[in-house]
Amino acid sequence: MKIRATARYVRFSPYKLRTLVDEIRDKSVDQALGVLTVSALKKTVPVRKVVESAIANAKSVHNIERAQLRIKEIKVDQGPMYKYFRPGAQGRSNIYRKRFSHISVELEPVHLKKEEE
Repeated sequence: MKIRATARYVRFSPYKLRTLVDEIRDKSVDQALGVLTVSALKKTVPVRKVVESAIANAKSVHNIERAQLRIKEIKVDQGPMYKYFRPGAQGRSNIYRKRFSHISVELEPVHLKKEEE
């Protein structure tokens, strides 16, 4: 049973989001949301929204409660890059890259994991 949610074109670099995502991987949903809620960083907002969207998908489609879910897989992929130029030293132009991310979350019920082991 795959419970998924994705967020595309998030305006944060994937390099910055991956450090945050590594902290909540393989945790229960309540623990992950606790970490994301307590953190005062702006980059936690899109990650928290994707996790909450996956929880809502589990509730509406499969009728699974929040306490029974854990994060099976969460990944941040590189999205498109917005390149622009700004003035540099000695009249040159420097290229700047605004990187976008794609976040995907997959949840699994806890009771299914225990049966497999």
